[in-house]
Amino acid sequence: MGKQAVKRYFSLMFLIAQIVLSIFTFVGLFGGDSNPIGHTASAMLVYALPLLIIGNIVMLVYWLVTRQWMWTSLPVITLLCCIPYIGTMYQLRPSAADDPGRKSLKIASYNVARFGREAVTFITHDILYEMKKEKVDVLCLQEYNDEVGDKRNIDIYKDYFPYHAQGNNDMIVFSRYPIRASKNMPFEQTNNSAMWADVDVDGKVLRVFNAHLETTGFNRTMHQAGKMMMRGQNVETNALINAIYGNYTLGMIIRAGQAAMVANAVRESDNPCIVCGDFNDVPYSYVYNTMLGNMVDGFKECGNGFMYTYRGSKMVRIDYIFHDEQLEGLNYYKLPLTYSDHFPVFMQIAL
Repeated sequence: MGKQAVKRYFSLMFLIAQIVLSIFTFVGLFGGDSNPIGHTASAMLVYALPLLIIGNIVMLVYWLVTRQWMWTSLPVITLLCCIPYIGTMYQLRPSAADDPGRKSLKIASYNVARFGREAVTFITHDILYEMKKEKVDVLCLQEYNDEVGDKRNIDIYKDYFPYHAQGNNDMIVFSRYPIRASKNMPFEQTNNSAMWADVDVDGKVLRVFNAHLETTGFNRTMHQAGKMMMRGQNVETNALINAIYGNYTLGMIIRAGQAAMVANAVRESDNPCIVCGDFNDVPYSYVYNTMLGNMVDGFKECGNGFMYTYRGSKMVRIDYIFHDEQLEGLNYYKLPLTYSDHFPVFMQIAL
């Protein structure tokens, strides 16, 4: 009887853990519908979804190994509900190539991290070479820096991209097609911004948005903590956790407002829209859903494999290309370039 009692006790504990895990997972799946203002906890659970999914897989293995078939339904149902979320990061389809037989537009988005703040133009030329090789028609850059020594990057790019529109100093759209109009969209109380440019592709005008939303502040907080420790100052764990959490929540709230501003501009456009940029937020988040609206996520439509765009220790997808429903995506991919802490993403869109 003693062994049976212990077995029942552990089964009960695992069952409670499973129920809590499933509830947290469902809250995370719907957290992207919750505005971070007033719903911080549920919005934050979106960031934990990968860990929650792994936890459900572990629990499924446990129920299978212990042959408690009745409880396997809990993680199975939970994981089935996670399929749309998993699809924003992983697509199980054959690797595609550009279709040269279709009339199309090749667009790329890249946070270039100010070209590494180099004093010469090696990185500038290397990135331009990659864009030529990929036959990019429209290039959206974030964290752009034009002045390199006594040269301007615009002058380097103009032979291949004869047209450009600049928003804030760190935002630019290069194009091989004429740009008929453009507008800068500065965000209040931050250095981040967005912009749009109307690109005339053989008589069809597309409005291309380039957005760089508020950062999470995580790296900045860790860098400041590291500097304090190097100076011999004590950094309390609780204070560090509170600082990270505070920056994350503040960043979510700021990004939510910025995303709403861009989404409203997209809805007001009379031209078909393409939205590119570094959103500094993960799929299924409130920012992702707001920016997406009724548009199509290019990766979900025609990407393949595991998609992450940040080169740091956090393998997350924060750079995107969305497009209007009346357009059709043909191919979507990234290149493992090492010039920035981001990877560039590319998309071929049929016209």
